[in-house]
Formats: sequence, structure tokens, C-alpha cells
Amino acid sequence: MTLSYAKHEKVSLRKHQTFNEKWLQDRIAEDPSILGFGDVRLLDRERHTQGGGRLDLLLIDDDAGRRYEVELQLGDTDPSHIIRCIEYWDAEKRRYPGYEHVAVLIAENVTSRFLNVVSLMAGSIPMLAIQLDALSVEDNLILNFTQILDQTELRVDDTDEDAGGGQVDRDYWQNKVGKDLLKFCDQTLNIINETASVQRELNYLRGYIGLQANGISNNFIYMMPKRTKKITHLMFRNSKSKEWTERFVEAGIPAVSNRKGRFRATITPDEFSQHEILIREAITETVQEYAS
Repeated sequence: MTLSYAKHEKVSLRKHQTFNEKWLQDRIAEDPSILGFGDVRLLDRERHTQGGGRLDLLLIDDDAGRRYEVELQLGDTDPSHIIRCIEYWDAEKRRYPGYEHVAVLIAENVTSRFLNVVSLMAGSIPMLAIQLDALSVEDNLILNFTQILDQTELRVDDTDEDAGGGQVDRDYWQNKVGKDLLKFCDQTLNIINETASVQRELNYLRGYIGLQANGISNNFIYMMPKRTKKITHLMFRNSKSKEWTERFVEAGIPAVSNRKGRFRATITPDEFSQHEILIREAITETVQEYAS
């Protein structure tokens, strides 16, 4: 396919009579993937919140258990929209603690003042700031979304433990994810108990499957099975998280780490069998560090 150059002009949606905020909301609702979040779907729009306001868009990534609270702002970012975006995020987080939540502010111009304010919240609020450029190319209007700020890395493994969402039982998880993924969790527990001085049991919570001993939880390792993609996020609290992340990635297993000494490996049941030596080594070292 041969490409040809076409000159574009930037269009201000804030000043446009037809391409307004309602029109923009419709386009995102039709196809949320245009924001670049991956496989997400629309959960709700103009959602009433406890504070009385309305959240523009609520998106969800079913596989990751993540919700995006999206606030739209035509023109420049301003303090009122920053506050509303955070308030909506907080309201949804309190209402549905079993999910990971990310505040998203989309504006036509993400100002430096906004970035300065949000930087003060680093470590507290997971947030994405996205600048929207509406471009007129010949007879077409193109929407280009660019991430200006990504403060979601701090959410990796940081607060999943706090988002248990209440006690459930094994039947709940078996109905939710099936026997194969639960077998994965059982295998993980068996390896843990080969090394742990105090034997652990699985602790079934709505948001994840953790560990407990004598009724006391200690989630140095915990699991988040995902039925849709037949995977389990295996979470580790380990001081060598970066080294372990590199080893898993080199073995072809997706893994991410954060600066607080935790990492997450995303593993299928087949990969568990193929890479059992590596997984067993990571589990054993983590048990020795935190629970031997």
C-alpha cells in the first residue's frame, strides 16, 4: 500500500458545534480501544456517583480486573476536572474494592500545571493523563490520543492485597475460573508448604486467593486466576523482584515488577508444567525470605 501525504489542521472540539463532548463520548463508548488501553469494554456512561456527580465513562479490563474512571475535558485541564476525576475514582474504588481502579483524565490540552499537581500525588493515586488531538485531514476527522502521564505502575501489586473484596469460599472460585486454574493454586500451595515452617492454607477472597495460617493472613505470595485467558497472575513479595522479573521474561513468561520489592508473573497451566523448576525456585526463595 502506497501512502501519500495529506496536510492536517487541528480542530478544537470545545469550540465546535457538532463535534462536542457528547459526540466524543459516543465515539469512545463505541470503541474504547481507541484510547490505547488494550482489550477493554464499556461498563457504564454518565454514571451517578455517591457525591452526586456523573462519571463520563467507566471502562473495564475483565482479564486484568481493572476499571478505568474516565473524565473528559474539552480544552485545557482545569482544577475542577482534576478534583472530579479523583473524586469519581475514589467513589468507585470504595464501592468496588475488588478491582484495581485507575483515574483517567482526557483533555485537549494537558497543561504543565496539571502535571505538577499530579506529581504531588505520586504513590497515592494511579492516574493516566491523555491529550486528545482532533485532526482534520481532507474530509475526515481523526482522533489521536497520546498518554502524557502514566502513574499506573505504582498499582502493580501495591494494593491488590487491600482489595480482597470480602471472604468467599472455594466453590465461588471454582465456579468463577474452573478446576484447572484452581489446581494451579493448589500446586503453588503445595510448593509453599514444602519449605514453610508453618503450613499455609488458601484464603479465598473475592479479589484474589491469598494465604493464611491459623486464621492469620500473610500474602507473601497470592494468586489472581483469570478464566477468560486461562491464566493466573502469581504475585510475589521478594526483595529480588527485578532479577526474578528478568528471569521469567527470558523464559517467555510475562512478568512485571515495581519498586517496592514485588513482582507478578502471568502463567498458564501448561507453562506451569513447562517451567516448574523456575517457578518452584521463585516460590521457595520467597518462602525462605518471608515465611521460613
